[in-house]
Amino acid sequence: MPLILPGNVASATASTTYDVDNSCRFNSGDDPSLSRTSGVSPSSTTQGTLSFWLKRSKLGITDRFITTNGLADPYFQMYFDSHSSRLDQIRLQCYTGGSALELLTNQKFRDTSAWYNIILSYDSTPSTPSSSSIKLFVNGTQVTSFATETYPSQNQDHYFNQGVMRISSYDGSNDNSDAYMSEIVYCDGQSLDADSFGEFDSDSPTIWKPKDVSGLTFGTNGFYLDFEDSSALGNDVSGNDNDFTSSNLAAADQSTDTPTNNFCTLNPVATSSGLGESLTFSEGNCKIANTSDAAWEPAIGTMAVKAGKWYCEMKTTAAGAESYGVMDPVQYNEAMPTADDINSCSRSYTMYYSDGHATSDDESTAWGEDYGTGDIISIAVDLDNMKLYMAKNGTWVDSGDPTSGATGTGTHVYFGGSKDNTRAAGTDYYIFVCAIHNNSTSEVNFGGCPGFAISSGNADANGYGNFEYAVPSGYLALCTKNLGSDGG
Repeated sequence: MPLILPGNVASATASTTYDVDNSCRFNSGDDPSLSRTSGVSPSSTTQGTLSFWLKRSKLGITDRFITTNGLADPYFQMYFDSHSSRLDQIRLQCYTGGSALELLTNQKFRDTSAWYNIILSYDSTPSTPSSSSIKLFVNGTQVTSFATETYPSQNQDHYFNQGVMRISSYDGSNDNSDAYMSEIVYCDGQSLDADSFGEFDSDSPTIWKPKDVSGLTFGTNGFYLDFEDSSALGNDVSGNDNDFTSSNLAAADQSTDTPTNNFCTLNPVATSSGLGESLTFSEGNCKIANTSDAAWEPAIGTMAVKAGKWYCEMKTTAAGAESYGVMDPVQYNEAMPTADDINSCSRSYTMYYSDGHATSDDESTAWGEDYGTGDIISIAVDLDNMKLYMAKNGTWVDSGDPTSGATGTGTHVYFGGSKDNTRAAGTDYYIFVCAIHNNSTSEVNFGGCPGFAISSGNADANGYGNFEYAVPSGYLALCTKNLGSDGG
């Protein structure tokens, strides 16, 4: 049962003078949406620009992230398709008795670890509208390869923000998004290029990053959703007060996982071959449930680290049998001669089982108390000294001291390799959670948007993350701001 590893992680985060503070998490199982009914004539029905940032959580679903008038003629919609011939491609339509505009990308969008900036700039005033006047941009680059490419007639209405406009779903309870969304902007009456909303990083010119859009002209029906008010996630800060009404969204859905600070989540793409289909991911990939009767079901994080000290939390919300720890998936794959021989690969990971044992180097030893439903397990990974520490509800296992350095007080002794074989320098390690039996459910908190409720807020020394328990001195949340400043 080798782990299928993700491909290269695309990044939309770089050093920037502008920081996006918040996003909104849409969990499709909750039927979340934002909606607004416009009763005012727009500045223009033939020119407008939509821009937003999106980090996908679930692939292969119909995800209607922007719509107007549902599917009632006339309407506008942009979405990821689930049809087998259009799977995970962006499709957009202006429809009035037929497709007045239809674009379907050849490109598929299947990275659940990175942020995409999607922009549609619309201008149907030229005598022959085409890709020079109606443009789709993804991460600053205009899309020019389409499986379907139909442009409207001159002065064709775009239907943006006319009637009922929805973000996530077309009617409030169908085809809801499963994603994080941030910096949602509509400029009514203007057809703008991508550089109005973002820029390529001067030091890393292939990386697209957001710009401050507060100074744009938004027009009569324009809006800007920045998600900085957790009590009113649909608040428009453009100055127009074109607020959206939220449905099935809560303050807990406000996230600090953003295009300028991308946080680790669980990776639904990297699962056990033949077994991963038994895991159900939800809550922005911060919750997993095992739907099989009994199976070894590890889910790793989206970010690998080679050095540094890192902190996160896990909570068992439905006990079956769980284990939390750190894994080297490459060694895990190489060490698995049979699908049933779990012990043969144990040198690739160290974990803390729910029965209180720790396992690594082909050995299982008593380490701490057992844990179950409602317990929060803190994980402190010291890759500078190759030590692993765990805490149950704020108390470190075996009187552990994550700040003890090479001494490793209370650590699990074989993390980082066997007794006779130290792991090579530069190894990629991933924090993981394993839901072993049917109805086993765990929620994780890497700091960006907790999978479980936080009763107290604790950030790391750099000010990042939101945790239930204090982050040990020297340890950091697993996010790109910290990766950039502290290695890993």
